[in-house]
Amino acid sequence: MMNLREALIQEHSKAQKDEIVNWIGNSESRFNELFTLFMNEEHRLVQCAAWPLSDCVINHPAFIHDKYDELIVMLKKKDVHDAVKRNITRILQQVDIPEDYCGDIMNLAVDFVSSPKEAVAIKVFSLTILQNIAQKYPEIVPEIRLIIADQFEHQTPGFKSRATKFLKAFK
Repeated sequence: MMNLREALIQEHSKAQKDEIVNWIGNSESRFNELFTLFMNEEHRLVQCAAWPLSDCVINHPAFIHDKYDELIVMLKKKDVHDAVKRNITRILQQVDIPEDYCGDIMNLAVDFVSSPKEAVAIKVFSLTILQNIAQKYPEIVPEIRLIIADQFEHQTPGFKSRATKFLKAFK
């Protein structure tokens, strides 16, 4: 039996993350324990829980089906660490976002892509989120094109690559 809280704060490494993800496996109750720690107010614990959480959801997308409200609340916090935003956007780019949450998540993704202060990984994952949402709601494509055009010249190669994929998907 693993003390998940202790394992998270003991070491922040890929090996430790992999061990936690393997321990959780396909157990939704163990995942829920991780998610509870992730929603904690202790910033370091939340930050350490974010990486294994994203891997667990990528392996088992159904684990997140009833947790979109909490993810949105976390993304809206002003003092949330980039690692937390990065891993939540990493999750959201991998899952089929339920219709009820597309509006809130789209607005957050637009804000992230538009912000000059956001880390490139958050921007890139947000572009993929927007591309996925645009498949359902193509009326948002013109707005996203404008944002990309405004950002493109001053962005990193990673951003440019993902933006180009978005633009090609909606020719």
